[in-house]
Amino acid sequence: MDPIARWHEYMRTDDPALLDALLADDVMFQSPAVHTPQVGKAVAFKYLRAAAQVLGEGGFRYLDEWRAEQSAVLEFECVVDGLQVNGVDIVHWNERGLITRFKVMIRPMKALHAVVPRMSAALGMTPAPAQPS
Repeated sequence: MDPIARWHEYMRTDDPALLDALLADDVMFQSPAVHTPQVGKAVAFKYLRAAAQVLGEGGFRYLDEWRAEQSAVLEFECVVDGLQVNGVDIVHWNERGLITRFKVMIRPMKALHAVVPRMSAALGMTPAPAQPS
């Protein structure tokens, strides 16, 4: 099955087993809230579950998608703390259909500042100090 179709199925069902089956062991997750890439299935799984939880509370929906042979860009929107969040998921996968890289980009800056503390809480981390906007 197509990895993006499987990703959409995970987002619809919130079934952790679907996400686990979709990630390569050496997957790299890149977040706008964390400066360094997060590498490995366990950590990427944790971040993606937290992001689905945080962004899913605000009417999360995908608006559009663009594809290449082993990658796709998925545009999304939702609302967090009353702020409209726009973003993209950039997804790469290998020949076996497993996600090898997942990058999230969010705009505007105010929306990112609303998402970061919620992600920190969902991950059980102390939030980083807010950056000036």
